[in-house]
Amino acid sequence: MSTTMTEQPSVKVFDVEGKETGEVQLPPEIFSAPVNEAVLHQALLRQQANERQGTHQTKTRGDVSGGGKKPWKQKGTGRARQGSTRAPQWRHGGTVFGPHPRSYEQKMPRKQRRLALRAALSAKVRDGALRIVDEITLEAPKTKTLDSFFTALQAGVRILFVLPEHDLLLEKSTRNLASVKTILVSNLNVGDVLAADSVVLTRKALTQVEDWLS
Repeated sequence: MSTTMTEQPSVKVFDVEGKETGEVQLPPEIFSAPVNEAVLHQALLRQQANERQGTHQTKTRGDVSGGGKKPWKQKGTGRARQGSTRAPQWRHGGTVFGPHPRSYEQKMPRKQRRLALRAALSAKVRDGALRIVDEITLEAPKTKTLDSFFTALQAGVRILFVLPEHDLLLEKSTRNLASVKTILVSNLNVGDVLAADSVVLTRKALTQVEDWLS
């Protein structure tokens, strides 16, 4: 099932105090793209799989210590034959078919990845969960200023704040805001967009997104 949007969307622009300063028209090929749920699902699964470290490890009977000697002779004891006390059925024995280090990486064509990101951003525009802000400049890290700003935006609990490039003052200012995740445009991804209640981009970040996904 997919949802198609054909109209050209527009979103409000806010200043650093959270006051509305105007509107900006968004390119429909990016922010009114069809929301393909199958591609979104595949992209999200790929991202979650690629985040797995795959460092899990269990010891087989060849890895555990001991068990080099046959516990009793093969015949004549009345007991079941045993070759080692480190067989899986023994206490302190090895693990059968346990997990071992491996890669969970999944491949996905770049066109599909971008299609999924367009769909995620379009869904946010459709839900009224995209905010554009004028450039924010700080002279020193001010968590209180950014907290008041996001509160004035009424952007919900979980906020994705997208910057065009590293800004140490802004990043430090949002570091202690548990509800705000700050990333760069180059790291924009489907998982973070879908998980956020609202996506907040600066004007410069918006321009970079348009150049990237157009």
